[in-house]
Amino acid sequence: MQKREYFTHFNPALVPSPCFVIDKSAVEDNLKILNRVQRESGAKVLAALKAFSCWRLAPLFRKYLSGSCASGLHEARLGREEFGGEVHCYSAAYKEADLIEILQVADHVLFNSFSQWSRFKSLALAAQQARPELQFGIRINPEHSEGEVELYDPCAPCSRMGVPIVQFEQAVADDPSLLDGISGLHFHTLCQQDLPPLVRTLTAVEEKFGKYFSRIQWINFGGGHHISREDYQVDDLIAVIKSFMARHKLQVYLEPGEAVAIRSGVLVAEVLDITWNTMAQAILDTSATCHMPDVLEMPYRADVIGAGMPNEFAHNYRLGGMTCLAGDVIGDYSFAQPLRVGQRLMFDDMAHYTMVKTTTFNGINLPAIALWDSRTNELNMVREFDYVDFKHRLS
Repeated sequence: MQKREYFTHFNPALVPSPCFVIDKSAVEDNLKILNRVQRESGAKVLAALKAFSCWRLAPLFRKYLSGSCASGLHEARLGREEFGGEVHCYSAAYKEADLIEILQVADHVLFNSFSQWSRFKSLALAAQQARPELQFGIRINPEHSEGEVELYDPCAPCSRMGVPIVQFEQAVADDPSLLDGISGLHFHTLCQQDLPPLVRTLTAVEEKFGKYFSRIQWINFGGGHHISREDYQVDDLIAVIKSFMARHKLQVYLEPGEAVAIRSGVLVAEVLDITWNTMAQAILDTSATCHMPDVLEMPYRADVIGAGMPNEFAHNYRLGGMTCLAGDVIGDYSFAQPLRVGQRLMFDDMAHYTMVKTTTFNGINLPAIALWDSRTNELNMVREFDYVDFKHRLS
């Protein structure tokens, strides 16, 4: 299936460098697909703010989705203030001071362990008295790994994420009232995956935890679903959700992160220098470690619009960042024409897990943020950063 392209005609000279450019049209296309899943399946879809938190686009999210999910207090507040709808919050552990605030803004609060639930149960139930819509859930660990990279596999051996079935059963046996106040379960096993891994996960979840479904009202399938990717099996996902809900009479939630922003953004960068050490080296005004850390953490090779694999075109370059980190290397690419100092490059698919993870290591400036609409060519600079931003996050 042909990949959707939005930025092939965007002029990178129109923005400062480096700069994240987000196409509102592309984001809306993704949201429409997620909205279709909601409408036709009966599930509720929440935007995972950990992946993409561009609150300037919140009106689009309110139009198409049921709310947002957060990984802590600050994201929960942003969800409540900007994104509307339901706000769900999960954290591997809560500080009491944070939880007190979360209980004022979230609709679902998910606990990672029965020990945290037991510790904060009286606090949670007291908050529920004041806000009857407030609900609580437990994250389960189905011990079913689908992730190809252990760094992103919540079900890897010795994972701290969620309660495995042995611990779950023992805890409930020791205290039959432990599930009182719990109205849902949450699991997360996927990372950038399509439908078959979810189907296999659901089989594991039903086999291990199905006997507890009669005691809950909803279940959250977590994130990692690449629903808006061009080759995702959307029709089959809708059928799977409808079948699950019919069997178990539970409200289903999905929490996609990347699917909200796939293909919707680029990172514009500029060539600062070209050197030679065994091969041509192009040093850019961006950085893998500062601006696109998943390139190093996962790792993966970011696409550059108009570039190819090494030796695909006549001129090969290793693209590197401007920090002191020797390994601040983005990757090896080839170009049809030699690169020039001052030339702009565009790294594709850079909206998700980039802006939310940037750092100012070495005092490198944060990329500016621009919103563009590929339908109208309207361009708005919404944020630029400078020394003040660097200084004020320090002491």
